Amino acid sequence: MQRYIPLGYCVGCGRLCICLLVILLLVGCGGGSSSGAAGGDGIGSSTDPLAGPLAGNPDGTCAIPLAALAEEVWDPDEVVGNGTPASCSAEAFITAVARGGKIVFDCGPDPVTITLNRPAKVFNNARPDIVIDGGGMVTLSGGGTSRILYMNTCDRDQVWTTSHCQNQDHPRLTVQNLTFIDGNSRNESEYEGGGAIWVRGGRFKMVNCRFFNNTCALAGPDVGGAAVRVFSQYEGRPVYVTHCTFGGAEGFGNYGANGGGISSIGVSWTIINSLFTHNRATGRGANPRQPGTPGGGSGGAIYNDGNTMTLSLCGTLLAHNEVNAHGAAIFFVTNDRSGFLSLDRTVIRDNIGGSWYNLPGISMHADTAREIIDSVLE
Repeated sequence: MQRYIPLGYCVGCGRLCICLLVILLLVGCGGGSSSGAAGGDGIGSSTDPLAGPLAGNPDGTCAIPLAALAEEVWDPDEVVGNGTPASCSAEAFITAVARGGKIVFDCGPDPVTITLNRPAKVFNNARPDIVIDGGGMVTLSGGGTSRILYMNTCDRDQVWTTSHCQNQDHPRLTVQNLTFIDGNSRNESEYEGGGAIWVRGGRFKMVNCRFFNNTCALAGPDVGGAAVRVFSQYEGRPVYVTHCTFGGAEGFGNYGANGGGISSIGVSWTIINSLFTHNRATGRGANPRQPGTPGGGSGGAIYNDGNTMTLSLCGTLLAHNEVNAHGAAIFFVTNDRSGFLSLDRTVIRDNIGGSWYNLPGISMHADTAREIIDSVLE
């Protein structure tokens, strides 16, 4: 075990603490309802979100910057439903996402699960800000057969809006107070990975969300993100992940070729007070793949590949994730060694499998810059 001596803390309370309290209260509302438990390989299975763990790391104590907080939705642009569970249909949700803006739900007093047979897709020429807020009462399911949510500024079918689709400031997508279950992108051939959510371009943020039993392609040298896959964020700004859970308990983990929780190429991440457990990277043979193997199997929780990028974790727990190749918890490879890894009040322990380690649970080049503050790696 390696323990690192505290070098300092970021501090903040007041308004920030109040906002975090609101997030915690929303989590207490639960997720959605469905029959059955997490099962098998996720195909056609039904994960019960009410049985799953709450959002976020309960021991996380890091202050949350304003940019990483939930967005306000007091004056929504779109309301899915008219007060009954039946009115909160997949079609109503897909239509609302296509229109964009602030999206909330009116599905009645009880938790509800909305099961999609195709992804909801963001249109780049709709409202520039898309905020999807489930109020702690809504679960979005792929039913074991479909990805749940898709945004791509470089997809002509979603309308090109600039001449530099790989680096534009909108759409800006936020998902908050939602549960994503049983997403499956294995039947996606052009935009692989991202079992629950696939994003390219603009900006993306997740707050107070849970990801259970999502899956993507099971093998391949660079495909992944069983829950979430991200590319090309505007000006290299980070994806914020605040108070989210990926897996969190046995039977609820996400799994795919690489990056059982999240995966990206050339994208920076700031992950705060979050939980990654029981996720799996199922590929074999790493990247580049070894002869006679399909490739993959790296990054049980997190898979980051690229050049200049930062992975920052504060108040986050990564445990019981599993790989066949490298990085039982984290695979963080910046090919030109210009990246930066930051761990603050983060615990990495009891992750399983893999090789090529210079920090417990983390596969990265030995000369990549890093800062480790008051964290436990074992």
